[in-house]
Amino acid sequence: MSASSDGRIERRFARLKNEGRAGLITFTMMGDPDIETSFDILKGLPAAGADLIEIGSPFTDPMADGPVIQVAGQRALKAGISLKKTLELVRRFRALDQDTPLVLMGYYNPIYVYGVPRFIKDALEAGLDGLIVVDLPPEEDEELCLPAIEAGLRFIRLATPTTDDRRLPAVLAHTTGFVYYVSITGITGAKGAAVSAISDAIARLRRHTKLPLAVGFGIKTPEDAASVARSADAAVVGSALVSAIAGSLDGSGKATVKTAPAVHDLVRRLAAGVRAARKEVVR
Repeated sequence: MSASSDGRIERRFARLKNEGRAGLITFTMMGDPDIETSFDILKGLPAAGADLIEIGSPFTDPMADGPVIQVAGQRALKAGISLKKTLELVRRFRALDQDTPLVLMGYYNPIYVYGVPRFIKDALEAGLDGLIVVDLPPEEDEELCLPAIEAGLRFIRLATPTTDDRRLPAVLAHTTGFVYYVSITGITGAKGAAVSAISDAIARLRRHTKLPLAVGFGIKTPEDAASVARSADAAVVGSALVSAIAGSLDGSGKATVKTAPAVHDLVRRLAAGVRAARKEVVR
């Protein structure tokens, strides 16, 4: 049995459904602003209210990332992070938390260089649950998607406003864990889509899949997260958390005593918004 076949992602979404609420998925870049501070941030996320956690693995050509996350990746690379060291942080996290799902979000090139079979083996042994690889389309599923799924890693695919009903079957064919709906066209950190557009998109996606639906890109405030949580199964927040890190750094770009608390305080506020969203609807 693989290290990830216990289904942490599925169990977490089942628990959220039983609780009658959506979840909060947080994203931070591993190694930003330095390796130890990024781990301090990571290990405190569940207590702050993160239901699932996406961890970024920086790449030198991050085509899907906006300026905020691009700069975070540069800070992380400068601090010496690597894919191997990222998996070490996953292993350290698992020594403290056996329940919270961890999903690695990044690009294929570092995994290819690492070696796909070796990466899958090491990722599972470390305690990783899933992958989001933004530059591998369904036509290249044999590269990583299918071997990862066969081994026990979930492979989360992105759907966007331009993913029409003809394209969706290919996108969803080998998607496992959950579907990540990108609510805007463009890069991370941009202005969010209208609530009505997100609700319509969620309704359309539900006609094609029974997997949980998470919505990200452009969610920056507790109010944004609550709006998404009324129709989606989870709200994903990344750039706002990375901005909180950036805003806490000293003049030389180094972490301060405010860095981890700045992220955790924002996560607590976001989680409160998500958890209250459907209660407001009931009232």
